[in-house]
Amino acid sequence: MAENSAIEWTDHTFNPWIGCTRVSPGCDHCYAADLSEARLGVRWGPGQPRRHTAASTWNQPRTWDRRAARLRIRYRVFCASLADVFDNEVPAEWRGELFALIRETPNLDWLLVTKRIGNADKMAQAAGGWPENVWLGATIVNQAEAERDIPKLAAIRGPEYRFLSMEPLLGPVNLEPHLLYQPCPNSLDGLSQDPSTGAYECCSRCDWTAISEELALDWIIVGGESGPNARPMHPNWARSLRDQCAAAGVPFLFKQWGHWAPLLSAATVDWPATNVAWPDGHVGAGSPRANGGKGEQLYQAAKKVAGRTLDGALHDGRPDRA
Repeated sequence: MAENSAIEWTDHTFNPWIGCTRVSPGCDHCYAADLSEARLGVRWGPGQPRRHTAASTWNQPRTWDRRAARLRIRYRVFCASLADVFDNEVPAEWRGELFALIRETPNLDWLLVTKRIGNADKMAQAAGGWPENVWLGATIVNQAEAERDIPKLAAIRGPEYRFLSMEPLLGPVNLEPHLLYQPCPNSLDGLSQDPSTGAYECCSRCDWTAISEELALDWIIVGGESGPNARPMHPNWARSLRDQCAAAGVPFLFKQWGHWAPLLSAATVDWPATNVAWPDGHVGAGSPRANGGKGEQLYQAAKKVAGRTLDGALHDGRPDRA
């Protein structure tokens, strides 16, 4: 639905349909809901009909695919910025139509980001299985969602890459239990003991460690919230994820500060007077200006002014598409 995307981690955006329901704390100030209702006349919420987009919109990926083939490159396509592919209220035949389009466009890498990762594999199988050019992402905004949803994402076989979209980041998240290597799927039915060593194996490739050599997560995207009601992202939350990714060798992309940023992110900017100091010890939801963390002053600014450098550096890591 967009010829060229302004989103930092994709080349194009495409919306097969429009409409969704808020299901996460990250949805509280959803730009897609506001845009869809105000500009497109699509009401958000349970029981509200989703709107299938026009044939001209569906033809855009075919144009991008032909161009990519001609130029011998690959484009990333963020699918469903105004919806969720794995929404229960979307007709199954629409998803089948989308997966057929994905298979028809092999020169595109399709980025499917969902807040309903528990639905993803079942719905993909019903649509004919995972196309080889899908990158599957789960939205994670806090530790509770990480504990609940990352194991579901890591267990899915078929997508080329699995990644996290951690935007808006609403709290500190420890990914270390999930970031490196995933349990071998053969271990799900129990392990067998090697009588000579006493170690337990699940398969030969695990070398008696019960974990595979495959990374559980291939990419981490982090960003703060934008808009007039944005909740601040503490800089230490982003720094921690940057450092966790560096230690694990996982690509890290810092997308944006959003509506609030530390002065050091753009020292030459004449910041507006409005600012917020993090209250010591406050880690609860609270008001938009008191959403966790301590020890660093944040300033209110437009998204473009706040920028996307973290401690003066641009982090644009991406999986290798070779």
